[in-house]
Amino acid sequence: MNAATTLPHITAFLNAVSLGFLVTGFVHIRAGRKDSHRKAMLGAVVASALFLGFYVVYHFAAPIFVFRGTGLVRPLYYTLLISHVALAAVIVPMIAVTLLRAFRGRFDLHPKIARWTLPLWLYVSVTGIVVYLMLYHLYS
Repeated sequence: MNAATTLPHITAFLNAVSLGFLVTGFVHIRAGRKDSHRKAMLGAVVASALFLGFYVVYHFAAPIFVFRGTGLVRPLYYTLLISHVALAAVIVPMIAVTLLRAFRGRFDLHPKIARWTLPLWLYVSVTGIVVYLMLYHLYS
């Protein structure tokens, strides 16, 4: 096995783990379980950071992968991919600010950005998994 054939599956797994932590964290905060929320969100950050590390390694080690779908699915895939990549770039600093506010105990400001960070982070996670499925399983 090499990086080009293994890392996409690892990054998809880490993306799914992050998604699970995000949903769990949301459920916990809605139920008022702040400590459980904190643990779940830290899990999401760790999984996402690992994802990002493996993703960067993959793109340095692997050739460019071309989407093989044809017809109407092709513009759908590229629309999804472009929105995913653009929002992935936006979400990283948003996660950092949200996390920093929580660590500093700024719970007057933390929810104000978290309301925007969570849905965007969820979108990026879900679309990352969909892109993976389209590239490596549905149209490979």
